Amino acid sequence: MINTRRARLKNLGEVEQSVMDYIWAHGPSTAEACREALASSRPMKDSTIRTVLRRLEEKGYLSHAVERRTFIYKAADARQNVAVRAVKSIIDRFCGGSAEELLLGMVDGDVLNRQQLERMARKIADRSTENTAAEKRSRKNQRRWPES
Repeated sequence: MINTRRARLKNLGEVEQSVMDYIWAHGPSTAEACREALASSRPMKDSTIRTVLRRLEEKGYLSHAVERRTFIYKAADARQNVAVRAVKSIIDRFCGGSAEELLLGMVDGDVLNRQQLERMARKIADRSTENTAAEKRSRKNQRRWPES
């Protein structure tokens, strides 16, 4: 059995979050491109941005390739996948593993409104319909192609 569970990523500081936001929005980037892009909101020395990028790589958020002696950094995973893992961690740590408890708390805390809940309910219903159709196709294919 292969363990496919990913290790929990360490939290991001403010500057690290700004760098990740830039890389998720713009794709693979050099340290200089990151530094220049963030200069108006977060001026940094060259050594500072390189340290931030190295720490993000150590934390598992980035990886790099070398092109002509220049490090090109890219996100190790999509923003949405990182967000899903972060929320899953919150659910596990604060809600006893219950996504329902988290959502109810968000409703009680006025984080989610009726419109958002209705959109989620439609998405869940659509997903359920898609999964049911896929399961039927799978069963049909299994009957047609028995294993040897």
